[in-house]
Amino acid sequence: MATLRLPDVVPSPTQDSERLRVALQGWGVDQEVIIWILGHRNAVQRKKIKETYQQHFKESIIHCLQSALSGVLGKAIAYWMEEPPERDAKLVEKTLKRGKAGITQLQVIVEIACASSPNHLMAVRQAYCSLFDCSLEEAITSKVSSSLQKLLLGLVSSYRYDRELVDLNVAKSDAAKLHEAIEMKQLDRDEVMWILSTRNFFQLRATFEHYKQNYQVPIYQAIMSSGSDDLRSLLRVVILCIDAPEKHFAEVIRASLSGHRTDFHSLARAILARVEIDMMKIKEEYFNMNKISLDDAVVRKTSGGYKDFLMTLIGARI
Repeated sequence: MATLRLPDVVPSPTQDSERLRVALQGWGVDQEVIIWILGHRNAVQRKKIKETYQQHFKESIIHCLQSALSGVLGKAIAYWMEEPPERDAKLVEKTLKRGKAGITQLQVIVEIACASSPNHLMAVRQAYCSLFDCSLEEAITSKVSSSLQKLLLGLVSSYRYDRELVDLNVAKSDAAKLHEAIEMKQLDRDEVMWILSTRNFFQLRATFEHYKQNYQVPIYQAIMSSGSDDLRSLLRVVILCIDAPEKHFAEVIRASLSGHRTDFHSLARAILARVEIDMMKIKEEYFNMNKISLDDAVVRKTSGGYKDFLMTLIGARI
């Protein structure tokens, strides 16, 4: 399901570091070499490159990349070289520093809590404390409106069971509770928050499937008819990230590419976060939604090294 292509024989971290040093320090920055190397290395390999570069040249490769590469390409490659928990912790901090973050911004927190593993969420929480001398829960409490606090705090504080364990009787009961809350337009009920923030992902998918079978509508659609506030919109993101993350990220990418100006930050965030997880499924979902391939859409809306980097990551031929 990943689109990241690794070479048949991967050079050693020392070889990669030396080639990157030449590309960064030569007469002119060689973007093509940088994109080729870093765009074909997984998270473990990138970490080893980062450590080796620091040991050999006494400099941070991320700092060197940011200094040598300008604009959105420099930001995207620096983002790619961050270790995933630290990268996500910084994304959350950037989101929470906004004056009044809307759903588009807060969905970053939902993605981390609901579209990644419980172990990754725990690592992000630890990284956040280390980087910002504050717990993620404290930050959310101080920065997010009270109407959304309960949901986000429940999501980031939970440590879900990470194995496939499903009780169909529980799924039936939970579906009925969710249906009642939706029908009564009481989405802020404690039991709604508890179900969505504590049940394991397999159990929740069974609950959503039971909801669809019993009430003849997908639960994310039912929620959208249950009001017009921010909580309803954020709950939809929660359900999609748990039940069909490929659909959620396809929607994020579509939104980033639509309109007169491309949202380069959201585009890179969505692609870089998923290329090692489920980008193939996202590409399929994107085509189903838009009747155009993601490869073609990226070519149309981006340019230069930034385009080449993204195309490399999504497995396109450039």
